[in-house]
Order: sequence, then C-alpha cells, then structure tokens
Amino acid sequence: MLKFIGRRALFAAMTILIVSAVVFAIFSFLPFDPASLTCGQRCTKQIIAANRIRLGFDQPVYVQYWLFLSGIFAGRTYGAGSAAFSCPAPSFGYSFNENACVTDMLRESLPITISLAVGALIMWLLLGIGLGIVAAKFKNRWPDTGSSVFVLLATSLPTFVTGLALLIWVSIKWHFIPLSLNGYTSIFDNPWKFCVYFILPWITLAIAYAAIYTRFTRAALLETLGEDYIRTARAKGVGERVVFFKHTLRAVLAPLITLAGLDFAGLIGGAIITETIFNLPGLGRLTLRSVYEFDLPVVLATTILAAVVVIVMNLIVDMLYAVLDPRVRIT
Repeated sequence: MLKFIGRRALFAAMTILIVSAVVFAIFSFLPFDPASLTCGQRCTKQIIAANRIRLGFDQPVYVQYWLFLSGIFAGRTYGAGSAAFSCPAPSFGYSFNENACVTDMLRESLPITISLAVGALIMWLLLGIGLGIVAAKFKNRWPDTGSSVFVLLATSLPTFVTGLALLIWVSIKWHFIPLSLNGYTSIFDNPWKFCVYFILPWITLAIAYAAIYTRFTRAALLETLGEDYIRTARAKGVGERVVFFKHTLRAVLAPLITLAGLDFAGLIGGAIITETIFNLPGLGRLTLRSVYEFDLPVVLATTILAAVVVIVMNLIVDMLYAVLDPRVRIT
C-alpha cells in the first residue's frame, strides 16, 4: 500500500512541475510586455523599464521560472535598496493592480471557495446518492418517476437561473435568509453565520450536481444488481440488506468517488457563476476580475493552483480506489 501511494505521489509531483512550467511558459510568451501592465495611464518608459528590472522580466524565461519556483518555497524579494519589498513564502508573485502579494489575495479568497465546494459536495452527495438509491429500489414506481422529474428539471435549469430564483424568492420576497450578512465568517468563529452565508450557494450547486449523481447512481445500481455474483449471493441465502450495502453499493462507490473528486476539483478552481450571483469573494471571482484587469501574476497563480488541485484530487481518488478495491494496488 505504501509503495502504491509513494508511486502515485511521485507521479503527481512530476505532473505538477510539468504543468507549472507549461503554464508559466504560455504566460511568458504572450504578445505584450507584462511590465507595461504594472502601472496606469501615467506610466512613463522609465517607470516601465524600472518595473521590468524589479520584477525580473528582463531575465530569460528559464531564469524567471526558477525565480518563480524558488519563491514558492523560499519567498521572493523584488527590487533593491530602499525600494525593495518582499513576499514571504509561499510567494506566487506580486500584483501591482492591488499592491499586494498574490499569496495574500489567494489566502483571502481560497477559504471561501473551499467552504463553498465542501458544503455543496456534501449536499449533492447526500441528495444525489440518496435519490439514486431510492429510484433503484423502487424501479418503475412513483419514487423512481419522481426522481426522474427532479433530474429533468435540475438538468434543464442553468446554475444562474437556480441561484437567482433562490436569491429573489428566499431572500428578497420571503426574507428567510437576509442579504446583508456582514461578509464571510469562519465556521470556527460562528458556525450559524457561516452556514447562513453559504446555504443558498450550497443549494444552488447541489441541485445542479445532484441530478447527475441521481441518474448515475440509479443506472450503476441497477446494472450491478444484475451481475452474476449478486445472484449467487442471493442464491446462497445472503440477506437482501447485506447484498445491497456490502456488495452492490460498494461496487458503485468507486466510479462515484472518481466523479466526485473531479467535480470537487473543478469547484475549487472557481465556481464563477455562483460566486458572482451571491457576491462571494472567492477564487472564481478573483480569477475573473484578474482577467479583466490583465493582472497576469494573479491569473498565473490561480491557473496553476487550479491545475494542482485537479492533480491532488486525482491522487486522493487513486488512494481511495486502493482502499475500496485491493486489486488496484498491484497495478
């Protein structure tokens, strides 16, 4: 097991290094001078030249990448003398648009996006898998029909329609949840305010994703229930509860884990629409704003961060696969 985990972890680390190099190279060869984006309309050629040297844009691309990579582990100092300033490790660069280290900006946005993604993941797994189990257990009966109607409606409605409907009816018309919540509150400081702040975004994302999981769980359960080993277990007198939860449901969990891991990684990369509707200052909104403002250090950092999350989630999924199916460990 340890050998399997070590091999997968080494592969993930190599992939992260390659992805970071490719993304950095893409941003480095964009057809404009990044130093010209570090100041406003009053920027002179002298200021642009000074900023180019201060940020290291005058160095070859491989030197810039090494400075970027070393800054993640050891921090980075920009400029020299009295004009020098530093961004402590892990440093992903400096944003002249915001006059802040990119890491500080990520530190403010990432907890909001992680909270949004984790809460939505829990809700859509409970709802989607639960409805899928009910639909499979009561095939071609009214619970199955009801779940099909839910899947049809939830799949047809875009996220912005569901989010706006919840915002208008639940908050504005019925006043169940107030619009002004004084911003993000950590779950460790005030769990109630934390849940109230995220409940509508959680529901918005959960409805969209639960439809996929309901349909997938139902189809996978019905297919697994028709396998030979399930019929053999029943022929041997194994109880229906044991057959369903120990044999059938466990076989379905493996592909569900893969699907959930990739969906979760996508949300960590930024649920832009949901964060915009509910005015959540998360990673998605930060990325979108940085693209509009041509804030390249932030765009570069969020792009690499999203890629790292996908790779790490794939590593975690591989480990969970090994726990659920020991045959995976020998591959």
